Amino acid sequence: MNGFVENLPLLSVVTFTPLLGVLLLLTIRADDPEIVARNSRWVALWVTLGTFLASLLLWTNFDSGTADFQFVEQAAWFPTFGISYHMGVDGISMLFVILSTFLMPICVLASWDAIKTRVREYMISFLILETMMIGMFCALDMVLFYVFFEGVLIPMFLIIGIWGGARRVYAAFKFFLYTLMGSVLLLVAILAMYFTAGTTDIPTLMTTSFPFQMQFWLWLGLFASFAVKVPMWPVHTWLPDAHVQAPTAGSVILAGVLLKMGAYGFLRFSMPMLPLASEYFTPLVYGLSIIAVIYTSLVALAQEDMKKLIAYSSVAHMGFVTVGIFAATQQAVQGAIYQMLSHGVVSGALFLCVGVVYDRLHTREISRYGGLVNNMPKYACVFMLMMMASVGLPGTAGFVGEFLILTGVFQVNTWVALFTATGVILGATYMLYLYRRVIYGELTKEDLKGMLDLSRREIVIFAPLCIVVMWMGVYPMSFLSVMDVSVAKLVADYHNAIDAQAAATGLVDGVRLALGR
Repeated sequence: MNGFVENLPLLSVVTFTPLLGVLLLLTIRADDPEIVARNSRWVALWVTLGTFLASLLLWTNFDSGTADFQFVEQAAWFPTFGISYHMGVDGISMLFVILSTFLMPICVLASWDAIKTRVREYMISFLILETMMIGMFCALDMVLFYVFFEGVLIPMFLIIGIWGGARRVYAAFKFFLYTLMGSVLLLVAILAMYFTAGTTDIPTLMTTSFPFQMQFWLWLGLFASFAVKVPMWPVHTWLPDAHVQAPTAGSVILAGVLLKMGAYGFLRFSMPMLPLASEYFTPLVYGLSIIAVIYTSLVALAQEDMKKLIAYSSVAHMGFVTVGIFAATQQAVQGAIYQMLSHGVVSGALFLCVGVVYDRLHTREISRYGGLVNNMPKYACVFMLMMMASVGLPGTAGFVGEFLILTGVFQVNTWVALFTATGVILGATYMLYLYRRVIYGELTKEDLKGMLDLSRREIVIFAPLCIVVMWMGVYPMSFLSVMDVSVAKLVADYHNAIDAQAAATGLVDGVRLALGR
C-alpha cells in the first residue's frame, strides 16, 4: 500500500463520493426541464465513473496475503454505548465494493433515454443507493451495518414505486414490507449481541463465543432478514414482482448487488459469529436451497415474460450460493463468492438485454418476438454470450463458481451435490428455450422488421460486461487469489469454533456426525 493511499480515508471517499454528486444535482438550476435532465445525466455519469476509478485503488493496493481487514477507519460515533464509525474490507467484501461501483455507471447509461420524467430525482435515488450499498459492504460495526443495510430499501422503494411499470406501487410495497419484516428480527439479534458482548464491533463479535442456545435464536433472527434478501424459497415471491415492475437499471442493481446482501450477511455474521448454530441449521439451508434450485427453475421454464424468467433464474442461482456457503469447505465458499460476483454481472447484463428490446417494442412477452438474429446480429451475439454464461459454459464467468460449489459440496454431502447439480441442466433448458424463441426463426412479424440493432450507447454499455464475463471465465485466479486467504481463515475458524464449542457443551458426537468426520 503506497503512502498516499495509506493516508487517505479511501473507504469513506468511495462510500460518500456519490453523496457529493447528490449535492451537485441539487444545485442544478434551469427553467428548461430538458436542460436539468441532460445535466443530471452527465453529473451522475461522471460521479459514478469517478467512484468506480477510486474503488479500483482498493484492488490495486490490496494485500491478498493477509486475512486482516484493510483500509481500516475508525472514529467514535456513540462513545457512551461503544458504537463507532468503523470501516474496513477484507478479501471477501472488497470484491463486492468493486462490483457495486462497476455496475453503477452502466445503470446511468442504461437510463439515459429510458427515463424521461423526474430525471434529477431518479439520479439522486441511484447515487444515494450506491452510497448505502458500498457502506454496507465496508461497515465493521453492527449498528453502522444495519443503517446502511436498511438504508438501501428507501431509494430502491422509490425507484420501483415512481419509475416502474403499471403495478409499480404494489411491487414496491411488497418489496418493502417483505424486507422490513425480516429486518426487525435482525435488529433484535443485534441488540441481544450488544447486551451480551458489550460491543457492536464486528471483528470483536467474530471472536466472541456465544452459548449454543443463544446462538440458536440469534441465528434465526439473522436468517429471517438475510433469507428474504437472498431471496431463499419460500420468501422469494417479492422478487419477480419487483423485477418486472422496476425500470431496467433498477433490475440491474436489484439482481447485481442487492441479492448479494443476504448471502454476504451469512458470510460476515452467521458463519463466523454463530458457527454452532450454523452447523445445526445446515440441513435446513440445504433443503430450502435445493427446493429453490429445482422449483424456481421449473417455474422459470413456464414463464412468458422475459424479466420474470430471469428473475426466477436468479433465485435458482442464489440457491447454489447458499448451498456453497453452508457446505463450509474452501472450494464451496470460494465458489459461492465467485458465483455471486459472476451472477451480478451476468444477470445484470441479461436484464439489460431485455431492456434493449423493451425500449423498441414496449413488451416483454416472449411470444411477441422471434427471428431477431436477422436484423439484430450484434444484439444476438451479446445475448448469446450472457445466456451461455448464465448456464455455466466453460470459459465464461458462470462456470467457475458452479464448478467450485459442486466440487466443495460433493466433499461434504454427495446427495446435496447431486440435487443441486440438476439446476445446471434445468438452467440450460429454460435459457436455451428463451434464446431460441426470441432470437432464432423467421422474421415474420411486421413490427419486428423495423427494429434496429444495438446503438453506439448500448455497445458502450455491453462492452465492459462482455469483457468481464470472459475475463472471469478465462482467468479466475485474478479474483480467487484476492479472496483465498480470507476464505481459508473463515472456514478454519468456523470448524475450529465448532470443535471447541461442541466439546465445551457436550455436543461432540452430534456435530461430528453432522460433519461426516
